[in-house]
Amino acid sequence: MRNKSTHGPLSVHAIAGNYVVLLGIDMAEDAAGGLLGFAIERADLTEDERYWLYGFKTFEGADVAPGTPASTLEHPLQTFFWGDYTAKPAHSYRYRVVAMRGEPESLRQGEAVEVEIATEDPDAGAHEVYFNRGAAGSQAYARKFGNRPPHEVENGEAWAWLSRGLEEALLAFVGRARGDRYALRAAVYEFQYPKALEAFGEAAESGADVRIVFDAKQNADDYPNGENREAIGEAGIGDLCVPREATKSYIAHNKFVVLLEDGEPREVWTGSTNLTGGGIFGHSNVGHVVRDRAVAAKYLSYWEELAGDPEAGDLRPWTEGESPVPDEFAPGTTAVFSPRASLAALERYAELMDASESAVFLTAAFGVNDLLEGVLGRDRDYLRYVLLEKEDEDMEIISRDPDNRFAVGGTIRSTDLGRRLQEEALTGLNTHVKYVHTKYLLVDPLGDDPPLVTGSANFSNASTRNNAEKMPVIRGAAAVADVYLGEFMRLFNHFYVRNLAARQRDPEAARGAHLSPDDSWRLEHYREGPKKKERLYFAG
Repeated sequence: MRNKSTHGPLSVHAIAGNYVVLLGIDMAEDAAGGLLGFAIERADLTEDERYWLYGFKTFEGADVAPGTPASTLEHPLQTFFWGDYTAKPAHSYRYRVVAMRGEPESLRQGEAVEVEIATEDPDAGAHEVYFNRGAAGSQAYARKFGNRPPHEVENGEAWAWLSRGLEEALLAFVGRARGDRYALRAAVYEFQYPKALEAFGEAAESGADVRIVFDAKQNADDYPNGENREAIGEAGIGDLCVPREATKSYIAHNKFVVLLEDGEPREVWTGSTNLTGGGIFGHSNVGHVVRDRAVAAKYLSYWEELAGDPEAGDLRPWTEGESPVPDEFAPGTTAVFSPRASLAALERYAELMDASESAVFLTAAFGVNDLLEGVLGRDRDYLRYVLLEKEDEDMEIISRDPDNRFAVGGTIRSTDLGRRLQEEALTGLNTHVKYVHTKYLLVDPLGDDPPLVTGSANFSNASTRNNAEKMPVIRGAAAVADVYLGEFMRLFNHFYVRNLAARQRDPEAARGAHLSPDDSWRLEHYREGPKKKERLYFAG
C-alpha cells in the first residue's frame, strides 16, 4: 500500500509492506535553509499508541548509552528517506514528519505533514510473503538477547524473533494438508529442520498423500546433503521421500511445496528458504505462497518430472518446452524452471534491468552474473541497488557509476559511529552463506506494473543451465512489490551502515558519523547525484 501527503513545502510518501513502512520525505529546496533534520512521530491506530521514532545517529557530545537508540525529536534524521522496521502486519498507522530547526541544544519544531497507511496482511490475497529477520548480527539482537545463541534464550523468544513469521508460515502451509482429500508434493535441497520433517510426517499420518523429492548427492565437503538422508531417517519419513542422485555434478536446488485438494493443485510454497535451521533463522530468506491454480499445476508437472530423477540433459528439453522464456513477461505469475539449454532467462532479466525508468533492486548472494554486470557497467540515469553476500570480484568495474549503490553483508565489530555501538554476533547457524541468501530482482517497484523475479535460482549460469531450480516472475502485483521493496531496503540499509562502520574504525574518521550541527547535510540531497535521485524516487 502507498499513500502520499503534502502540507506546504513538505511532503511524505509512505510505502507499506508487512513489517516495514518506508517514508520518502521531500521539501522544497528554497524552504530547506536552516533545516537540521526531521523528527517522526508514529501513531499506531490499531493499538492506540503514539510515540516518537528512534534513530542511532546523534549530535556530538550526546549523553546516550552505548547501542541505545535516540529519539528523533532530540536527534533528528538527517536524511530524506527513512524506514520504520518495527511496524506490525495488518495495522494502521499515522506518521507525522516534523522539520526540526534551531540549534542542536535548542531544537524547535517547524513545518509538519501527516500521512496514514496500513500494512499488508501476509495471510490474505493471492500472494503470501514471509521474510525472516536475516539480521541476527544487529543492535536489536544484541540489546534483546545479549548476543546469546538463540538456543540459550528462554521460551524460544530468539527463535521467534529471527523467524519473524517464516517458520510459522511454512509449518502452517504444510499443516493445511490434513486428511485424505489433500496431497503434498515437495522438492527440496537442504532438508534437515526437524519440525519441518515432522510436519510432513504428521500430514501423511492424517491420511494426506505426501511425496518429497530431495537432493541426495554429496558434491563437496561444504555441501553435506548426506545429512538429508540422516534427518529423514531420524524423522521416520523415508517412505515419503524420493532421492535425486542422477546428475552428480549438479544440484537439485529447488525449495517448493505444492498443495493439492481433491486431486487438484491449489497453491504453491516457493522462495529461497532451505528447510534447515540456518535457512529459517539465519541468513536472509523469503517464503512466498502463490495462490494460483494454474501456477500450482505448472509446479506439479515439474515435480512429476523431477520425481523420475532425470539427468540434466534429459530435463532441459522439458523445462524449455513447458516453461519457455517469453519475449515479454505477461501480467500475473510466469513459472521459469531450470535446467535450460540457454541463458535466455538471464538475458531477459538483464533486459528488464536495462529498460528500467527509475530504479532496480538486486540481491546477489554469489556475486553478479556477467550479463547483469554488463547492465551495471553501463552509464544509465537511474538508481541501481545491489545487496551482496560478499564483495564481487569486479567491484571496481561496477562501482564506477555512482548510481550503482552496494551493501555487503557484515556486522559491527570494534568501531565508533559517532559513539560506541554494541558488538554484534551471528547465530553460527550458517557457514557457507552467512548473510544474504535471497535471490530476487525488483525493477521500478513504485510503478503500476513492477516486474519481480524471485525464487531459488541464483542469478548465475550454473543455476540457469545445470541445476534444478524455479524462478517465478511476477508482474502487476504492486502490493507484493511493496513488501519486497521494504524488505530489500531494510537489509540494504542495515548492511550499508555496517560497511560504513568497517571503513570508519579510525576514531578520527568516525567523527563524521555524528549528526551535522547545521544545515550543510542537506546539500547533497539537492545537487545532481544519487542522493538527489533517491530523494525524488522515494518521495514519489
